[in-house]
Amino acid sequence: MRILKHRKTDRPRAVNAKRHADNRARMKMPVVRGDQVLVMRGNDKGARGEVIRVFPKKGRITVKGVNIVKRHRKARSAEEQSGIIEMEAPIHVSNVMLIDPKSGEATRTRMRLDEDGTKERISVKSGDAIPKPAR
Repeated sequence: MRILKHRKTDRPRAVNAKRHADNRARMKMPVVRGDQVLVMRGNDKGARGEVIRVFPKKGRITVKGVNIVKRHRKARSAEEQSGIIEMEAPIHVSNVMLIDPKSGEATRTRMRLDEDGTKERISVKSGDAIPKPAR
């Protein structure tokens, strides 16, 4: 069998290096799916909504009823209808603030470690714990 001299096998694959770099670059998100947030910047400033999706690698979230864009969609089958549909587009997580469920105000959050080792979100304004929403 012939030995291939042009292939450099002693260095790590670029694919794996990129994947690991992407995972390292993942943002820490103060919000999770199901949280109520207040939009602080942009065209929808002041709007409240529920977080539908979270994109930790991109640092973006999708909020129900916020950042509505129109999309031209072509029918993929005979039964489906083509046309212009409205959908929510993702916004950056830095443009929203978490709403404290007890007081109803927008607040920053801190993390606290409990005795049993679980992380807990704490409201900066009230100092109370913010529970993660039930799915």
